[in-house]
Amino acid sequence: MTTPSLHIIGMPYVPGTARGRLQRGMQDSPTGKIVMLEQPLTDSFESLPAGFVMVDGAPFSHSLIPLLGSGVPCILVTRSQAKGLQAGMELLIDGTTGLLTTNLSEYISSQEPLVAGGVSTTRDGEVVSLRVSARSQRAVQRAVESGAEAIGLLRSEFLFPEDERLPDAAFYRSAFRKLCETAAGLPLTIRLFDVAAGKRPSWLPLAPVDAGVLGRQGVRLYADEPVHGIYLAQAKAIAALVPEFEVRVLLPYVSDLEELRYWHDDIRRQFAYPLSIGGMAETPAAALQLREWLEVVEFVAIGCNDLMQCLFGADRDEPGLYRYLDPYAPALYRFLQQVADAVKDRLEAVQLCGVLPQLPGILPLLLGLGYRVFSVEATLLPHLWSTIAGTHAGEARMLAERVCRAKSSAAVREILGQTGHRQS
Repeated sequence: MTTPSLHIIGMPYVPGTARGRLQRGMQDSPTGKIVMLEQPLTDSFESLPAGFVMVDGAPFSHSLIPLLGSGVPCILVTRSQAKGLQAGMELLIDGTTGLLTTNLSEYISSQEPLVAGGVSTTRDGEVVSLRVSARSQRAVQRAVESGAEAIGLLRSEFLFPEDERLPDAAFYRSAFRKLCETAAGLPLTIRLFDVAAGKRPSWLPLAPVDAGVLGRQGVRLYADEPVHGIYLAQAKAIAALVPEFEVRVLLPYVSDLEELRYWHDDIRRQFAYPLSIGGMAETPAAALQLREWLEVVEFVAIGCNDLMQCLFGADRDEPGLYRYLDPYAPALYRFLQQVADAVKDRLEAVQLCGVLPQLPGILPLLLGLGYRVFSVEATLLPHLWSTIAGTHAGEARMLAERVCRAKSSAAVREILGQTGHRQS
């Protein structure tokens, strides 16, 4: 009796195709296998498999971002879709379309050849800036090897002494210098210490007011110890690097103009040399103030992951709520259009960060809204360069207009050609 073939369309997460036998978890050697994981992720990614299948994953969560950065093809499936998956099955997954199949002989990849060499121009000549988000020296090295034009977001909260002691200025001087040297001349934007409930070091106690997605984080903690000491240590370390390297500073999770001005002026006093300072908008209220912010700082960044969890009222780290953080919701793009229209003459100073620009079908839409600067994972650069090279900016503007007029996520998916997967 012939076993019927399995054919699933999940959510595409990391582009590329992979073939191998299915393994649950990373306990055994994952080399050449398709590994199925569930949240919360407790496995190490020191040795990478051929591909990942994530069950009920929250695509915007802190824990899944390392999967995005791994560059290993990955799709997200629901628990009901995963019921038919058994260890040892030979599978093929396509992280570009979301396909998972056991019918290996009939599958033909639809993936276009990738663009190499850092092409950042649309078909009609619009220049797009692709920078890299990094959390380690290896990620910075990967950015250099990939031909990135800059490190757009260095997540300094992931830099810790190996003995887990409280980091000081000496630690940051050494860590930041190594990263600047590894960047090999690339401009580097250091986001100052940004801690939230979902990414809190062991030496930083969690007060009730700091719990939850709407608790205190980013600069909201900068006046309190021990975070204030971390802030001063990072500023002192960066001040020593400014004469030698092209470094910018980004203030995380800024709430309003008053808060931005206060911390901008405070950090400016700590530098003897000129330095570009930016603010990161991660709430809808902050994003709607960008025109005023750009009268104070030289650049701004929009943190799309946190912005979306505030906009949709759903914790980005909670798998059970992931369907509410819908990257194809038309309301999201109406909001981003409003933000872009408010700073239209200064959009070159606005950098979009987070998972959103890296999801299938989304980058042309954001280009159509007018955004031109993005910070992404280094491993995805070739795919995003190819997307840009195949996009006509004029056509993208018409695409964005259609999406903003759409009445449902299903309509947006159809417009963008992403009809296979549905959130449930």
